[in-house]
Amino acid sequence: MTSPQKSPTSVDSNRKVAFAALHHRDYRRYFLVNLFSTMGDNIEHVISYWLLFQKFHSPVLGGFAVISHWTPFLFFAVYFGALADRHDCRRVIQASQFLYATVSLTWAILFLTDAIEVWHACVLLVIHGMAGVLGGPSSQLIIHDIVGREYLQSAVRLNSTARQLGILFGPAVGGATMLLFGAPAGLFINTLMFLPMLLLMFVFPYTGHSRDEGMSGRAPRLTVQGAIQLLRETSANRTIFSMILLGGATSLLVGNAFQAQMPGFAHDFGHDKQDWAYSILLGANAAGAVLGGLLLEGKGLLKASPWNAAVCSILWCVTIIGFAATDSYGLGVMLLFCAGLLNLAFMSMAQTLVQLRAPAQLRGRLIGLFNMSSNGLKAFSGVTVGVVGGLIGIHWSLGISAMALLAVTIVLFAFTIPGRRSEEAA
Repeated sequence: MTSPQKSPTSVDSNRKVAFAALHHRDYRRYFLVNLFSTMGDNIEHVISYWLLFQKFHSPVLGGFAVISHWTPFLFFAVYFGALADRHDCRRVIQASQFLYATVSLTWAILFLTDAIEVWHACVLLVIHGMAGVLGGPSSQLIIHDIVGREYLQSAVRLNSTARQLGILFGPAVGGATMLLFGAPAGLFINTLMFLPMLLLMFVFPYTGHSRDEGMSGRAPRLTVQGAIQLLRETSANRTIFSMILLGGATSLLVGNAFQAQMPGFAHDFGHDKQDWAYSILLGANAAGAVLGGLLLEGKGLLKASPWNAAVCSILWCVTIIGFAATDSYGLGVMLLFCAGLLNLAFMSMAQTLVQLRAPAQLRGRLIGLFNMSSNGLKAFSGVTVGVVGGLIGIHWSLGISAMALLAVTIVLFAFTIPGRRSEEAA
């Protein structure tokens, strides 16, 4: 086993570097296998959701699929962050990949034998959600361990771009797999998508903790006293507190709930059928995030700072408000594209800042707290946009939710101003 490569020697740290993290050989390997895993996650969604609809025709089960995907972040993200602090992150990631593969394989067997029942589906959806929250903090500690502080923003942004690539191309690959091999066979094949990450973790020389100096032994268990310490650490650090609050407010008020309402927006734009125009509308946000991530990384733009994160968040709110207000299909697509770019920019900056400012012994817990806030609260955005939209219309509900978020973000923006000079000095 080779020793960890501490820094990409080919990169000059005194200038902006295009795709800085990719100059590191080990990060390139991790990025590639992580892309396979992300694709597998989204392919499974496409095939399993379609088969569940064909079998049960249950909107309630579809709603449970969304709830089961995000609710585990709300209840378990901090605990699994503490798990990452205490243990070899490679083993935690392997456990997550094993759960993903097992769920995909079980779907395939149940659908192939036509033995699927509603309770089977509910159990598998919950396990899938748990797999996502289990691997998140360990994955972030691993990339921090690979590239170090200097190139962490690049690595986080590239990971976010890979996730959006999975969202963008997962439906296409999943649909093609179903057409070529059939849905159950597609799920069998999809099981292999998680194998590269699982195998890489056997030979990867990074534990997630090898850069942490001055730490003796493992981090303590998560206890009530430890949870209180975590809250104190969060509230005492202006940057960490504001970024966790920004991620939580974004997820609670808007999140990605407008994606589920896209058929309604397509209807209002004059596209009632599931044609190419509807598909473009669905993919515009993810396409903006992917191309935006590549552009930001290619130019080395937007250094992670609370100030930049707040500005990008404000602009994101404005684009979402514009999308809710427009009746032009072309303008709506452009605004969704810009929203994808801006969302990737400020959320990746927020996550980077939490990791950089977190004490080493609490890093996994604070990443878990950020994941709980930025992902777990998405379970409630269906209320602010969807349920309220049923009462006043989706354009009004999305616009009002985005305006409320804009007000919160402006307050956070003002909150970061006193510390701007100290941020730049740091």
